Amino acid sequence: MWGRRRARRGGRSAQELRLRRREREAALRKARRQEQLVSKRLLREDSAAQEGGQDGADVVPDPLSEDEVKDLMFSVAVGVPGVFPRLGGAGFRNGSDSLPNEVKVLELLRGVQRGSEDRKRWLGRLRWALQNEETQQKFVRLDGSIRTLTGLFTSSLAELQLEAARCLHELSHSSVPAVAEVCLPVTSYLLTYLSGHSLELTELCLYTLGNLVVESEAVRKQLLPQGIIPVLASCIQSPHEAVLEGVGYVLSQLLQAKEAPTEIIPHTDNAVLLELGAVPALTSLLLDLASQISQGAPEGLELLVCPVLRSLSNLLAQTGCQGQDGRLLIALFLILQCFLQQHPFLVQECLWLLNNLTADDPFFCSALLSLDLLPALLQLLTCSQMATVLVLTVLCNIAEKGALQCRRLLQQPLLPQLLPLLTLPHPEAVGQCLELLHLLFLHCPEAAADFTRRGGHQALEQHRSTPELQERAQALLDTVRQPPGAPSACQATLAAFS
Repeated sequence: MWGRRRARRGGRSAQELRLRRREREAALRKARRQEQLVSKRLLREDSAAQEGGQDGADVVPDPLSEDEVKDLMFSVAVGVPGVFPRLGGAGFRNGSDSLPNEVKVLELLRGVQRGSEDRKRWLGRLRWALQNEETQQKFVRLDGSIRTLTGLFTSSLAELQLEAARCLHELSHSSVPAVAEVCLPVTSYLLTYLSGHSLELTELCLYTLGNLVVESEAVRKQLLPQGIIPVLASCIQSPHEAVLEGVGYVLSQLLQAKEAPTEIIPHTDNAVLLELGAVPALTSLLLDLASQISQGAPEGLELLVCPVLRSLSNLLAQTGCQGQDGRLLIALFLILQCFLQQHPFLVQECLWLLNNLTADDPFFCSALLSLDLLPALLQLLTCSQMATVLVLTVLCNIAEKGALQCRRLLQQPLLPQLLPLLTLPHPEAVGQCLELLHLLFLHCPEAAADFTRRGGHQALEQHRSTPELQERAQALLDTVRQPPGAPSACQATLAAFS
C-alpha cells in the first residue's frame, strides 16, 4: 500500500514502482491479445466470385445439404467418371437458383471427375461453396473429406494443387474451432510448401497457417514440434514482399496465443529465434515500409504494417532484446503521421512498440528526445483513452531514467497538458498520470512548485475520495504542500508510491 512505505529510500521505491508498472503492462498486453488481436485474413483474387458464378458480386452461397456434400466428396475420392447421369448440358448456371440443388451438385460432382482443366474449374466452384459456414461444418463432419482435399493439395499437378490450397484457405477462415482442428493432418504439408517455388502457393500456405494457429491450441501444439518457427525464420529471407507480409501475419498470430510466453517464445528459450534474425529482419521490413510511406502510401499498406508492428512489439516484449537504431523511431512516427486519420487503430500498435522500445533501454529514451519527437508524441495524448494511457506509459519510461530526462520533458509544456488529464473520468489514465507526476517530482522537486502554481493541487483534491487513486493523490498532495527546501520531505513522501 502506498501510504505504508514512506520510510523507504527513493532508489528502492523506484525499483518497486517499475515492477508494478510492468505488471500492469502485462495485464494490458493480455487484454489486448484477448480482445483486439484475434483476427483472420482471407485471400481472394478478383476472379474468385466469378468462378463461383456470382459475376463479381460479394454474395455468400446457399448451404449445401449434408447429402450433397457427401455425394460430392465420395465422387472426388472414388474418381470414377460417368457415375452420375448426364444432365442435358444445363451446366452450373452462374449460381442460379433456377436449378434444383440436386442438379447443381450433381453437375459439380461430374465436373470434378473430368480432366485437369475441368477439375480446376470445378474445384474453384467447390471453393466458392465453402464460403458458406454451414457448408464448411457439414464438410468437416464428413469422413475422409479433409483426406481427399489433402490428396488434391499434394497433387503433382500445380493447378489442382493451387485450387485445393484455396479450398483449405477458405476452411481456415471459419470461426468454428472444430473446422481448424479437422485441418490438423494438412499442417505438415502447409509447412513443406512454404519452401516451394510458387509465390502464390507460399502466400496461401502462410495465411492458412495464420488463420489456423489463432483458432486452435491443438494446431499450435502440432506445428511447434513440426518446426514452424525455423521455417518462418527461413521465409524471412525471401525477397518477396507478399511472403514477408505473410510471415509477419503468422508470427503475430502465434505470439498472441496465451501460451506464447511459456511454450512458443519462453524467456528461457528464445535463442533460436533471435539467432535466426527475426528481430532485425522485422525491423528492416518496417524501415522499408516507412520509406514507402514517405513516397506516398499505397492503398492497403496498413494491412502489411499492422502485423509487422505486432510481431516486432511482441518479440521485444518477450525477449527484451532490440538493436539500437534510431531510424526505427523515425519510422514509427512516419507511420503515425500517415495513418492517424484514416486508420487510427495503428496508433495503438505504434505506441505498444514504442513502449516496449523505451521500457528498459535508455538509448531509445534519449533518441526520442534528441530527435525532437516528443512534441509529436504529446499530440497523441488525447487520441483515445488507450492512447492516453500508452503515451503516459512511454513518458514514464523516459522519466524514470533520471533527472536529465525529466528536465528534458519539462522543457516541453508538459505540466499544462497533464493537468486536464487529471479531470478525466478514466481511473487508469489518471493513475498513469499520477505515476508520471511522481517521477517528475522525484527527480525534479522544483516541478512540484510549478505544478502548484498552475493549480495542480486542486486537480489532485478531487481524487482523494476515489478508492483506487486516493493514496497516490494524497501522497502527491503531501509533496506539493511541503515548504520549499524542506529537507528530504519530497523523497520520504514519494516513497509511498512503491
